[in-house]
Amino acid sequence: MAGCVCQQGRVSQAKIGYNLSWPAANAMVDHSFIWEKYMSIAVEQAIVEFLTNLFQTIGWGGVFGIMALESANIPIPSEVTMPLSGWLLVQARGGTALQAILQGGFWGALGCTVGSLLSYLLGAWGGRPLLDKYGKFLMLRADDLEKADGWFERWGEWAAFLSRLLPIVRTFISFPAGIGHARIRPFLIYTFLGSFIWCGGLAYGGFLFGSQWEELRAIIRPFDIPIAIAILAALGYYIYHHVRHGSSSGRED
Repeated sequence: MAGCVCQQGRVSQAKIGYNLSWPAANAMVDHSFIWEKYMSIAVEQAIVEFLTNLFQTIGWGGVFGIMALESANIPIPSEVTMPLSGWLLVQARGGTALQAILQGGFWGALGCTVGSLLSYLLGAWGGRPLLDKYGKFLMLRADDLEKADGWFERWGEWAAFLSRLLPIVRTFISFPAGIGHARIRPFLIYTFLGSFIWCGGLAYGGFLFGSQWEELRAIIRPFDIPIAIAILAALGYYIYHHVRHGSSSGRED
């Protein structure tokens, strides 16, 4: 099974290498784009090979550990981890689709919840005191932090649940939740529920696709782009709003 994954990796890398060495292609495309694309695929392939060995060695314990890291602000794509587990740990061992959903959902969600707790505590114990003291250098005023507290007080549970169904956001939501003092028990409960759906669904997808599980990753990958754009747009609006507010305050003074 590991051989299948590695073989696919060699085929993909061979194709990329061919494109890089073909003069006609190099004359027509942006070299930096090709290099970035190559590096992205190479890094992801290295992760696949690592996960394959890990899962074959310690099974679902590996899924738990990797998903805990992913939820503790370390961007290991669950879109790779969970489908791969559905194939290697269930389908390839003669398991059922229900096992893929339940086992993948449980172990993935458990890891997400533990990692989220660590990230939450890091935000609450480390991030919040730093922002209270130095937030002004990041254009964060005291009233901004108070608004964040109020927002998480009202929407923290839903934020925990829905963010677990969104690529990129799911990796980092727990840290600002800790900074915003979201209620920790409901936050963790909704984190587990949202993560169970996400992880169980991806593991089921890996079960269905089997050795072609990478096709599922290809289907999901395009959704990363609009989410990243939305995050950048929100950050841009925040900076613009605060710069404009600061300028207005200066003129009034």
